[in-house]
Amino acid sequence: MPLSIIIPCLNEADGIAESLQSLAPLRARGVEIVVVDGGSTDNTPEIARPWADQVISAPRGRAMQMNAGAAQAHGDLLLFLHADCRLPPAADGLIVDGLNRGRKTWGRFDVTLTGSHPLLRMVSTMMNLRSRVSGIATGDQGLFVTRSLFEAAGRYPEIALMEDIALTKKLKHFGKPLALRHRITVSARRWQKHGVLRTILLMWRLRIQYWLGADPNKLAERYVVHKL
Repeated sequence: MPLSIIIPCLNEADGIAESLQSLAPLRARGVEIVVVDGGSTDNTPEIARPWADQVISAPRGRAMQMNAGAAQAHGDLLLFLHADCRLPPAADGLIVDGLNRGRKTWGRFDVTLTGSHPLLRMVSTMMNLRSRVSGIATGDQGLFVTRSLFEAAGRYPEIALMEDIALTKKLKHFGKPLALRHRITVSARRWQKHGVLRTILLMWRLRIQYWLGADPNKLAERYVVHKL
């Protein structure tokens, strides 16, 4: 099953080369790497180009960027990966073998957050447990899905925030996810930059408000204010 990895980027010049270099073994085995830039003001696209099969531009916003990448990708299986996440070794085989054995059409990985703050381990554990119980996956968990199911589910809703949760809620109607216990390593930079506890509380508040029906555009404004 041909696999394409789609990576949305915005001003990732400091880390995009290292991120893509970590995918070189997969690329050597035929995995397609598609980088989707959302209007970076640094030289992210230029740095990424030698390490990717395609570097394309799309309107800013993860949902729009990932949909654009999926439209250009050639694989029958799509993996959406954030630029600050690192896949476990042989992730391509883990995905394909797991989907085939479980007769499933979508799934995600467990996560481990980098950093030494004691709360980060708790965050990782809660993310994995919450996802396993709810069947909902977040973007940091490396969502993978067959192209046919991705299209049947309507692709990513082009909303400003919570697009990953919105999509996986739709995917659940087609079947349960494959919950791989192999772990993606996720940078804890946003937790460390703005305070671990503060970021945890913000993300929980935004998710609760989303589940209660809040406008994702309004939630995105609050998220941006927090990041500033």
